[in-house]
Amino acid sequence: MERRLPWMIRMRYLRVSMNRLFATTFALVAIFLSSTGAAAENADYHFDANGISRQVLENYLERAVTMAFYLVPEKPEGRRTYPHHDDDARFLTNIGAKFVGRAIYRWGDERRLNSAEFWATARSLIEAAHADDPEVLFQGCLFEIVTEDVGKVKIPAWVFEDFGLPVEDRTFSYEAMLNEDGKFVDHWRRGSSVPDVSTLEARLWFYFLAGAYMEIGCEAFHLGQIELIGMNDPKREAWSDLLRKIRERAAGHARRHWVLLDAHVPRGGMLKDGASLLDFNSFPLRIKEVLEKPMEGVLKVGHLDSLYRKSQGGLTPSGWACDSLPYLVEFDNFGRDRQPNVADLKSHFVWGWDEISWFAQQDEVTRNAWLKYARDWIRKADPNGHLQMPGCRMLSCPNESAGSYRANTKSPACPIGYAQEETIRELWRE
Repeated sequence: MERRLPWMIRMRYLRVSMNRLFATTFALVAIFLSSTGAAAENADYHFDANGISRQVLENYLERAVTMAFYLVPEKPEGRRTYPHHDDDARFLTNIGAKFVGRAIYRWGDERRLNSAEFWATARSLIEAAHADDPEVLFQGCLFEIVTEDVGKVKIPAWVFEDFGLPVEDRTFSYEAMLNEDGKFVDHWRRGSSVPDVSTLEARLWFYFLAGAYMEIGCEAFHLGQIELIGMNDPKREAWSDLLRKIRERAAGHARRHWVLLDAHVPRGGMLKDGASLLDFNSFPLRIKEVLEKPMEGVLKVGHLDSLYRKSQGGLTPSGWACDSLPYLVEFDNFGRDRQPNVADLKSHFVWGWDEISWFAQQDEVTRNAWLKYARDWIRKADPNGHLQMPGCRMLSCPNESAGSYRANTKSPACPIGYAQEETIRELWRE
């Protein structure tokens, strides 16, 4: 069992200044780099059925990048296309990504899960990445949404069998996943609701998604807004049952027999009986507007519900304990406010935009500088935190980039790139 002692935590706070003062003392630098899990070419990325050490976990978090929809077909059936797969693959290799976040998921439109192309594309992209780097890890998402479309998805026999239930020849039931008191029903729109994890049907649904994503090579799962999904599970009993089953399936079906679970944790964690159900925590950046400087934003401990210095620790699923669980903060996307370009310090919108849309509207020099600022600020403010770099994410602001932000260097292969690629690469190679 590992436990970070208070003096070790204090040493981590001193890392940046000590590195500057003793840049020539290579042995001391090595100690600090290993204690913080800083990305290095010889960093350890090994984990197995016994779990993941804190150092290896933080090594992955130091090389985390959001790549929304990276694993979906380039031209799936339906209205939205996801171009530039080839350049995205080059981008991931060039920056040295190890944790590819939000790479596959459905936000509604669940019928696409019936498409053989959907799964074949994802598998081929993962296999190609692993041929180049066997350690790179892909994350799927189990989000806080189900629509009536789930009634078009058949429940595989293995889902029933793993829950000890008689095998039925049926599809998922949308109605059976909903809260019986109507809480968060039609929350997103009519026929689009938050599933209630206390219902067996919702747990069957999430288990199916996790198992299916495992089969194509995903080794991490983001659980979305757990407090919404856990609306009727105050003691985390349903969540605990579901996550235990996911880990049991991972032991026999996941690529390295272990999966990393995280979620957005507005209360600072997901604890049950003093133990964390998650391997690491995550949350949006929660950028604060600088009122006297239009469109500028900074990070600040205690702003709104930000996670800085509030990540709850405890006994982890891998068996080591900590006072504060490592966590990621990311550029979230959630739309635009009714008054864009107007500051409101009580709102989680940044100058009226979601975080990635605010970021995309900065000029290239500012975007690159802000990534370095955010990385350095987080390391100093809370060494348990790690910045998840923006690679690909949906935009809500006016744009000429197919509705997406891409950090790729702009080129004929990706003419809509926002050009943060080399900055990310250099920050990770420091």
